[in-house]
Amino acid sequence: MRPAFTLAVLLAASGPAAAQPRPVAPADYASVATVTEVAVSPDGKQVAYTLATWGAEADNRRTDLWVVATDGTGKPRQLTADRANDRHPKWSADGKSVYVLANRTKDGQKRPPYNGTSQVWRVAADGEAAPAAVTKVAGGVVHFDCAPGSGEVFYAVDAEVIDDDPFRPLRAKYDALTYGHGRRKVSEVYRLPAGGAAGVVVPAERYVRDFAASRDGKRLALITAPDDTVIRSEGDSRVDVWEADTSKVTPTDQGWRKGAGSPWPWLESVAWNPAGTRLAYCAIWDGYPAEVIVCERTDGWPARRMPRPEGVHVRGYGSPLWFGEVAGLNILAERSGSVFPLAFDRYGNVYLPPSGGASVVYAADRSGGRSVIVGGKDGALPELLAVSDQDPPTRLTDLNPQAKEWALPSVEHVTWAAPDGSTVGGALELPPGYKKGDKPLPLVVAIHGGPTTASHAALEFDPHNGRLYLAAAGYAVLCPNYRGSTGYGDKFVTDLLGRENDLDVKDILAGIQHLIKEGIADPDRIGVMGWSNGGYLTNCLISMKDGPVKFKAASSGAGIVDTVAEWGFNDEPAYPRVLKTGLPWEKPEVYRKTSPTYQLGNVKTPTLIHVGENDERCPPGHSRMLYRALKENVKVPTQLVVYPGEPHGLGKLSHRTAKMEWDLAWFDKYLKGR
Repeated sequence: MRPAFTLAVLLAASGPAAAQPRPVAPADYASVATVTEVAVSPDGKQVAYTLATWGAEADNRRTDLWVVATDGTGKPRQLTADRANDRHPKWSADGKSVYVLANRTKDGQKRPPYNGTSQVWRVAADGEAAPAAVTKVAGGVVHFDCAPGSGEVFYAVDAEVIDDDPFRPLRAKYDALTYGHGRRKVSEVYRLPAGGAAGVVVPAERYVRDFAASRDGKRLALITAPDDTVIRSEGDSRVDVWEADTSKVTPTDQGWRKGAGSPWPWLESVAWNPAGTRLAYCAIWDGYPAEVIVCERTDGWPARRMPRPEGVHVRGYGSPLWFGEVAGLNILAERSGSVFPLAFDRYGNVYLPPSGGASVVYAADRSGGRSVIVGGKDGALPELLAVSDQDPPTRLTDLNPQAKEWALPSVEHVTWAAPDGSTVGGALELPPGYKKGDKPLPLVVAIHGGPTTASHAALEFDPHNGRLYLAAAGYAVLCPNYRGSTGYGDKFVTDLLGRENDLDVKDILAGIQHLIKEGIADPDRIGVMGWSNGGYLTNCLISMKDGPVKFKAASSGAGIVDTVAEWGFNDEPAYPRVLKTGLPWEKPEVYRKTSPTYQLGNVKTPTLIHVGENDERCPPGHSRMLYRALKENVKVPTQLVVYPGEPHGLGKLSHRTAKMEWDLAWFDKYLKGR
């Protein structure tokens, strides 16, 4: 299942080990600061970045704005400190200001901009002035972008459309009721000239999920859909272009869809080249590799797919796109558990921008001849780095000095053979100081969601999927990139279609058997966990009859149990339709084979179950079904943990900490016998 949240990669600083380093514990999670976005100034001399930190009292994570010189000579400067969730930094043309979207408050203020609604703010890059509100929109701003060449700011706000049909009067008469359709959330886009008044340029006809302005402000590229629902964005989204010269909005060419494996892409990360004559965006599919679509400014904005090198995938689910100063289109690419920048010239030729030797790059930007990434080398922890082709990378930050006290696990990419001979890979985390030949370890298999994504060979503190803290507690942790995952070739992804609860399960079991054979995993102490699709696969594994591996403990997070209910209740029905190759009445045998429902009587594994109370992606009914079967019918040790108010991902610090502590306690009892 597509994560409705974006899973954060939490960064820590590398540095000399403390005299007596200690293992990382769940309580350490609250101290971790995370770089979420970067933007290099026009002259390349500074980089603005948003730094996320946890607030124990507020029980949430918020971002503040920072800047640092790209030559490594200065210390980072914090420009905001009010935890207003500053995001999407954009530089002014003169490099003196950074624009952000943020939610600022002042005691007693009920009007914007200080009533907590999202507004556009201008922040002085020298830190000498307080943030200045650019917008004061009732209800707040949803998206924004800047046109540095014209000094204009564009922003989108929500609006509502009432559909006209024979039952409109009856819906109006009983308007306190909730209806399945009839009201649509759409968007208006405004242009705010420097020193002028804002005016509507895109009327309220479709919902704008994202947009980008050309540098001269003469064009907008907009990702639009009929409304804000997931089901409409999956199948009916498109990219439109607004042009100032005509004041018209024109849909771009959609011919690229004809050769696509699925008619239900998510469109993301729209970007312009410097001249405003080419635009690009990502098409993300469930069950198929993501593609980059490029449109040229000629009649009808014709589109084409950007070719990819064999075995390389676009990092989907929110991958950034950015054009270089001349013509190069940059993406983050994925292969064999690593993520790296990849660039194309206008003819489709591929070249590798500098990555400073980082094995996993999480964010990147380039301007004024300078490139900055968030990443780290093998065996090291990520930082903000200035990189170039000629010089060694320059470290610009020390994000988490407290991590110098931590004994960190090791992580590497490992491979094994599946039963059909395919090569499968994944990330393997081992406790600090563990050496090959040491006593076999209790193993926790931590399964990523998606499935059209991957686990990466980097140190990531991830409460949802057991990364870092379980290995620090003495477990081997295998994060398998089972069939359907990205980074191992297109066939590896599409092999899973119609074969869920089959090829993916076999790939995971083969990885466990490989680690047992290597003497790393103790065959009598095997556990499994995952969130979203990882929770679903956990449910599949523990409900197998006479499987080759006996699972002694499991943690199922936000997992699907019945795939017909998945199609009927989840907020993205295209996902099961693609992965099951049809609708329930068209492929009933596939839906039955992919549903753990009918095998729950086989479960003997003590199972901990987590779910968010308001999860629409994998609704709580699935978790409650699993709990009922284990608790009331098969009499297996179990515990259901429901997180109040939470959607598909856990947002509160207390909830993430609780999940880690529950998982550790569960595995300690049933794998270590404590």
